[in-house]
Amino acid sequence: MRADPLGKNSVLGLLCDLIRIPSVNPALGDGAAPGEKAIATFSVKWLEEHGVRARLEEAAPGRPNAVGETGSGSGKTLVLCAHLDTVGVAGMTAPYTPSIRDGRVYGRGAYDMKSGVAAVMCAAAALAREAIQGTVLVALVSDEEYESRGAEHFVQRHRADGCILTEGSEGKLVLAHKGFLWIDLVTKGRAAHGSRWDLGKSAIGTMGRIIAAIEEFDSRELRKRVHPLVGPSSMHCALITGGVGISTYAPRCHLEIERRTLPDETPEKAMEEIRGIALGIDPEAEVTLRFSRTPLLTDRDAPIARSVRESVSSVVGTAPEETGVGYWMDAAIFAGAGIPSVNYGPAGAGAHETVEWVDASSVVTCARVLRESAKRFLGQKSV
Repeated sequence: MRADPLGKNSVLGLLCDLIRIPSVNPALGDGAAPGEKAIATFSVKWLEEHGVRARLEEAAPGRPNAVGETGSGSGKTLVLCAHLDTVGVAGMTAPYTPSIRDGRVYGRGAYDMKSGVAAVMCAAAALAREAIQGTVLVALVSDEEYESRGAEHFVQRHRADGCILTEGSEGKLVLAHKGFLWIDLVTKGRAAHGSRWDLGKSAIGTMGRIIAAIEEFDSRELRKRVHPLVGPSSMHCALITGGVGISTYAPRCHLEIERRTLPDETPEKAMEEIRGIALGIDPEAEVTLRFSRTPLLTDRDAPIARSVRESVSSVVGTAPEETGVGYWMDAAIFAGAGIPSVNYGPAGAGAHETVEWVDASSVVTCARVLRESAKRFLGQKSV
């Protein structure tokens, strides 16, 4: 008889096994970035060994998702989602050697988000032991840390009635998060010798005036736009390049901007505002949208939100704090595909830092909440 998949040793043992498998996203420029294939293969095998039907689904060449399924196949469908990839390990002394100290699990991905992966897998294994009316899909996706190709591939192939993500949330129920835009802004000057003020025009000088106007707009206008769950809008000048030499007027300057959007803001409106700022200073400036992601806002009375709220109350003894976050997550991709989504995850710290840890007990709690949430969402009484 296998051990209880929701037991402390089972959950934390799996988490440590996952940390031992490097899964750095290869798009992040780390020379030793192996991607998700090894960890996805391990996850499929583990799920199958614990009674969950599982397979690899290729989201991109060499970049698979691990997908599992349990339940009767009739009734509603719930997705439990976590991402397999991590950021790089520069500066870490032993990123793939997990350690448990003072109630914390340390290692790359411990918090972001192999703890969520372990919670999802253990909840699915527990549900596979029961006669579930409905379907629970496990979505262990690739590439969240860069372009979220794994989540996009999953929603193209699978339909569902609700989704729970397990990014670290300190046990809070996350109903909303911001979106973002990446924008390229180019100004052009006229190259000339540094002594020829009468001929030269500096693209950098023009860009400087635009940057000042962007900073002013950010502090004066965007800070006034506040959403009760995620806080204010924001925008910042992130990267700038320009010029060809110290004795030459700069013929070109390139600015990269990030704009964080609220649930009630659209990319189109944000782009219109930025174009207005730039073109008001330089009518020949080029402003283009490189990439964008939509925000998330889920009704607190949606069935998926109610199920998690009630489950946390049942497992923990108190209702979770309901909140939003300023960063982006895959939840918006599921919501954009018509799958109402929330996030509930463990507590910890050090995401993308050299010391990363997750609270051990919160991972076990998360797994138990997921199991309870699935039963409630699918309309079954807890046992």
